[in-house]
Amino acid sequence: MSDDKNNNIDADLVRSLADILNDTDLTEIEVERGDLKIKVKREVTVAAAPIQYAAAPAPVAHAAPAAAPVSMPSDPATIVARSGEEVKSPMVGTAYLQPAPGSDPFIKTGDKVKKGQTLLIVEAMKTMNPIQAPRDGVVAEILVGDAQPVEFGEALVVLEA
Repeated sequence: MSDDKNNNIDADLVRSLADILNDTDLTEIEVERGDLKIKVKREVTVAAAPIQYAAAPAPVAHAAPAAAPVSMPSDPATIVARSGEEVKSPMVGTAYLQPAPGSDPFIKTGDKVKKGQTLLIVEAMKTMNPIQAPRDGVVAEILVGDAQPVEFGEALVVLEA
């Protein structure tokens, strides 16, 4: 790309954004300055988590290819067949399995739950959001750990009939 806008990318800014990703649980940061847009994204995998740098100017005559959508993990060891209904996170945040540190968890694998019962909490922007059972069932699997960052649409718990 011989576009002048790409020659003016602030490498120190990109490094600073990458440092923020390394120091926090964030997986992506996007900054816009005028018509320059910089997105720094980290892929979270079981092995090392590489940081990807991407900088794209505002819309131009040619379009850059879109990032590939997140799909099934490529490592066969991480692919798990699940039966039952996945309860997914309605937001990006941090999952908590208990109401307060040191207290008993809301649920354990094998527990019978009722529709509307709190399964866990997702904290987003300093607000605790209870994640409730969509129906009566049995907790087949808890897919997240306590204080683990979660993404929108990420499966948190599997309920079986």
